Amino acid sequence: MRIQFRNAHIFDSGTFRKGHAFFGDGIAFFSFDPRFSQEGVPEITGENIVILPAFVDVHTHLREPGFSYKETIQTGSEAALSSGYRACFSMPNLKPVPDSAENLKVETDLIDRFAAIPVYPYGAITRDEEGKELSDMAGMERAIAFSDDGHGVQNENLMLEAMKKARELGKIIAAHCEDNSLLRGGYIHDGVYAKQHGHRGICSESEWRPIARDIELAKKTGCAYHVCHVSTKESVALIRQAKKDGVDITCETAPHYLVLTEADLQEDGRFKMNPPLRGEADRNALIEGLIDGTIDMIATDHAPHSPEEKAKGLEKSAMGVVGLETAFPILYTELVKKGIISPERLVELMSLAPAKRFSLPEEKSYAVYDLGKEYKINPNRFHTKGRATPFEGKSVFGKCITTVLAGDVRYFAG
Repeated sequence: MRIQFRNAHIFDSGTFRKGHAFFGDGIAFFSFDPRFSQEGVPEITGENIVILPAFVDVHTHLREPGFSYKETIQTGSEAALSSGYRACFSMPNLKPVPDSAENLKVETDLIDRFAAIPVYPYGAITRDEEGKELSDMAGMERAIAFSDDGHGVQNENLMLEAMKKARELGKIIAAHCEDNSLLRGGYIHDGVYAKQHGHRGICSESEWRPIARDIELAKKTGCAYHVCHVSTKESVALIRQAKKDGVDITCETAPHYLVLTEADLQEDGRFKMNPPLRGEADRNALIEGLIDGTIDMIATDHAPHSPEEKAKGLEKSAMGVVGLETAFPILYTELVKKGIISPERLVELMSLAPAKRFSLPEEKSYAVYDLGKEYKINPNRFHTKGRATPFEGKSVFGKCITTVLAGDVRYFAG
């Protein structure tokens, strides 16, 4: 398919310029000459059309192999494609866990057969993500990085060895930071009993304390370290200082932590995720981190479950919400339109920074959005199998109308 866009707002060399674009047959061509037109090629003209570098999601749960009733590589990657993504990274909490070359091949064979966009798999840090012994990190050449997502590595010495190995291999450790000793009930902090907060007892300290530990380990090893789904003000402060100290550290947060707080919680499984929604002070700290560069990128933590698993209320539902098909419209509506961050900064957070950090190849891949399109988020229209989103029914602006991968039109909304 070939298509051209006229008088669109095109992200070019770090800023937006009004111009024209042609896509198709492996070609992505921009012209800022008002006379440009490609004869015989269908065209779309609109003041609200923007053309952005296609997005990269470094934190996606595609659930296959092992849990295809929740999601498959095909359905998850199609959801990403329809939302303007050129790549997503598949988290390793699968069955079998990709903790060896053999187990990783089970996943990559499926990726090679069914992925609608490039999918980069994580390898596990530890065997079966149990935190007892290191995985065969050296054997998993195709792993984009290493993570035990869904589980914090509790043993400090084991994490130290993992960082040493990752440094040797030239790969990133992407950490789910959660201290199991601080979960549920209460705990003693500075000699004082403190009550847990957050659903199921996931307190802020359970996140920021492992980050503090890992920062010191990253200093010792020189490992490239990435923090998953940051949600607390203390975490932001620790990462900000670590960057000032020269630590090779990056981090991500997710749209729901930037837009919602614990005050928005409803007795509904679509508000259940890990980390949980935090307080207003945490949300403000995350936004400040976006503005000053402490937070490097926004990932979705797209985590689909079956309707039955999400229908048990806030306490008993499975952890995780979907996010691929809501991320850009939510962030554009709530952060860009309200003047909190610039559209250029959003491009950096969703496209440029994740691609740079994880050394993805440069591509002529683009997301084309109609920012004038207002609609209510309807999960029944999602491509993903998952339906649980805290943004159900919310009015947003921004609809993906075309996704271009390496100059080929791979998605067109019609």
